[in-house]
Amino acid sequence: MDNENITAANENRFNAGNYSEALTAFTVGWTDPDNIAQILDFIAPPVPVGRRFEFKRSENAQAFYSENDDVRTVGSEFKRVGYDGESVNEKTLNKGLTIRVDRDEVAGDDWQERYVQTLMQRLLRNELRRAVSALDAISQALAPANWSGSTNPDADIRAMLMSAADESGIRPNRLLLGESAWDVRMTCLEAQNSAVAFKGAAMAKSELAGKFLLDACEVLSSRYQSAPSQKTQILGKSVYAFYAQSSISKDEPSNLKRFFTPMDEGSAFRVYSEEHAKYTDITVEHYSSIVATSDLGVRKFTITEEGA
Repeated sequence: MDNENITAANENRFNAGNYSEALTAFTVGWTDPDNIAQILDFIAPPVPVGRRFEFKRSENAQAFYSENDDVRTVGSEFKRVGYDGESVNEKTLNKGLTIRVDRDEVAGDDWQERYVQTLMQRLLRNELRRAVSALDAISQALAPANWSGSTNPDADIRAMLMSAADESGIRPNRLLLGESAWDVRMTCLEAQNSAVAFKGAAMAKSELAGKFLLDACEVLSSRYQSAPSQKTQILGKSVYAFYAQSSISKDEPSNLKRFFTPMDEGSAFRVYSEEHAKYTDITVEHYSSIVATSDLGVRKFTITEEGA
């Protein structure tokens, strides 16, 4: 767009006069057509907090202690135990983008809503890439898996899940595959002449989650513009296993959480519209931080195809 530019939002530029209540209300009812928000919440469940907050990293071993001296004798007290962990202070970061729209490029009555949607999708895509990077940073990389028409891809996934459970004591409940990984798995199973392989290749995500004793399985197909003429898959041929719960608690054992600060209006985003003689600056902002609250039991492997 020749006459439209997106720039990083500068917090001190804004004032109450530029705040748009109508456009902010639009963000509350807006549904992301590309489901970026859904996959973001899958990887890093959202938790509402104040700008500054504290959470506790639990000591994993304490959750699995076992004793044989929990029997109370008459007149005595029960054995006293405790659970503690490291308290961490964090804050949510102010993030946002501004787009300048020239008056000559305005079309339709809903042009402002359309640009707000564009900015929100871009901000969510930024958050998604941060979440994937954070997940990758805490994952233990296993040896690459070589999948072909003569191998069993699902056996590699089961082994990864059991390895994670042995470390953390909690079996991962979510599985994340890149679009290419999902495609290679289906191709390998479709090449095998057996009813079991055919059935496995035809499984929907929910069926695959049930097979692996998981709560959910997702495929990340989102792409981003990595070069002027090139788009790149955010995940590609990687497979991740991790634990996450959709909860508003700061201290439950999800590996990643996306802490966000709701605006005064109750929305996750706030919109400003700054009018000028020949153009309008539209800004969308939010406050969030993606934090690794536990790095135990996160596993990853990358697929290599035989002959590739």
